[in-house]
Amino acid sequence: MTTDPAAAAVAAVTSTAPTPYLDLVAVTRPARQYKHELLSALCIGAGDRVLDVGCGPATDLAALAEEVGPTGRVIGIDQDPAMVATARARIAVYPNVEVRHADAHHLPLETAGIDRARVDRVLMHATDPAAVLAELHRVLRPGGLLALAEPDWDTLAIDHPDLETARAFTRYIAQRANRNQAIGRRLPRLTAQAGFTIRTVRNVAAVLSDFDTAETILGLRRNTDRAVAAGYLTPEAGRAWLDQLTGGETFFATASLITVLAAA
Repeated sequence: MTTDPAAAAVAAVTSTAPTPYLDLVAVTRPARQYKHELLSALCIGAGDRVLDVGCGPATDLAALAEEVGPTGRVIGIDQDPAMVATARARIAVYPNVEVRHADAHHLPLETAGIDRARVDRVLMHATDPAAVLAELHRVLRPGGLLALAEPDWDTLAIDHPDLETARAFTRYIAQRANRNQAIGRRLPRLTAQAGFTIRTVRNVAAVLSDFDTAETILGLRRNTDRAVAAGYLTPEAGRAWLDQLTGGETFFATASLITVLAAA
């Protein structure tokens, strides 16, 4: 199998160039680790039909294609036309994969026609996460498996001598970084309410011990600028915050990533 493709174990606001951003975070250790665990949990077999909701620029499609084999089928959907175009180009060598431009709230799939499905850090941006989960329950066959992963941004913690500044920054991330705050902790409840039977719930919290990896995943510089612009930090506090993070002898950051495995 090829190297497991991955996106961030934790990810803040998407950059202005989403494809390069996703490509950069795909090679980080926390991303590879939780992506591998999520893929293993699905127990994909040869010949399965697998759905990847919010497939982005084909981040995980190749790994899924290898799991289902030549007799299986992988369907990736994304609502961003640019992502769909990039994914189609990248995955063209896999005849068992197709990428569709579609809205996760209205999946263009028949009822009970999918064996396995995955949703990785997509519900935090969805207009109605419950509606997306209801659609997934519709398209999965009885007994089919769903793997979900979503961050809980209220748990983001970054070590800094100025605790109030650190709290102001993480408060900005928790309140402004995505549409659905604290979606991670809500994931088991929403999944059960959609009709799924919960198999496992895990917290695969990422631990980041160097600034460069955290910068790639969390976008510390750009999100500090945004926190200043939004009034969470003063310009002086923002500069001092970054100076300490980049110049300190140690670095520590962590955040919860909640994964759920459920059966339809």
